[in-house]
Amino acid sequence: MRDETLVACRRLMADGSKSFSAASRLLPGRVAAPAAALYAFCRVADDAIDLSYEPLQALAQLQRRLDAVYAGAPGPELADQALAEVVERFDLPRPLLDALLEGFAWDAEGRRYDTLEALHDYAARVAGGVGVMMAVLMETRDRTTLARAGELGLAMQLTNIARDVGEDARAGRLYLPREWMRHEGIDPAAWLREPRFDGALARVVARLLAEADRLYARAECGVAGLPRDCRAGIQAARLVYAAIGHQLARDGLDSVSRRTVVPIRRKLALMTRAAGAAVFAPGHPMDIGLGHGPAPLPSIRFLVDAAADDRRPERTFYQRTVRVLELFERVDLRRRPAA
Repeated sequence: MRDETLVACRRLMADGSKSFSAASRLLPGRVAAPAAALYAFCRVADDAIDLSYEPLQALAQLQRRLDAVYAGAPGPELADQALAEVVERFDLPRPLLDALLEGFAWDAEGRRYDTLEALHDYAARVAGGVGVMMAVLMETRDRTTLARAGELGLAMQLTNIARDVGEDARAGRLYLPREWMRHEGIDPAAWLREPRFDGALARVVARLLAEADRLYARAECGVAGLPRDCRAGIQAARLVYAAIGHQLARDGLDSVSRRTVVPIRRKLALMTRAAGAAVFAPGHPMDIGLGHGPAPLPSIRFLVDAAADDRRPERTFYQRTVRVLELFERVDLRRRPAA
């Protein structure tokens, strides 16, 4: 990837997501560079829809750009050229990027989300697929790790939704499950016309953050399935994004009149803590000795199916450790006669 292309991609990442940009500094260069390229295309695509007066036309143009990328003939846009390199190098499955554009299409058509399950379906497309693509960039294709990566994307998106309730409402968008709002006595349509914060809305936001925390806990179980030099960066992203929700809770859950920000010192402390993942990352108790973890959530199963390489046997952290010890033992036995 050309230097000027990489610099442009990293600039887009830094401007668009300070938390993700900071966490990516803990990733090895072999992953950080293609991750920046992937983020750049996602950001450009999102802006193309959001800033267009004709979002459906913009979406059709993005589909054509993606066609060109996968044909090996990207257009002059730096983000497209960088993505084409990533697609070729990592054999990045197109359904993952198609899912992202489908999520943007749902935004353009103003789709409503009545239930948590419906919101999961949306989050799977705009964020879960990104998590799975990040696992592919780390050359990890086993189903268990891909599932946890997708669930980490879901958790991050739910955190974003909880943090941006007011900002989204002022743009005419509402992502909170409408059934939850009605349960608290809030009429979603009336609230969207005049968004305000009160105790009833606080309970809805708290409920969404609790779901995000559940998914962050599931996602941690997949960190051990990543290459050792990638664990710190992903653990940092998990901790920093979860901290946004925790800070929002400490601030009283009001994401209508203000935007929650995690202090820099807190982020640095979490990134330092995440660095320990480079040495050891816990596996889920179900993983140890069984070779598998919880099945992927229904909303992300199609993403896992698109990216999984079932020719590569799944191994847990425990199994890989035993395998390494066995190899050392064999080497030692071969050396003994010579000695």
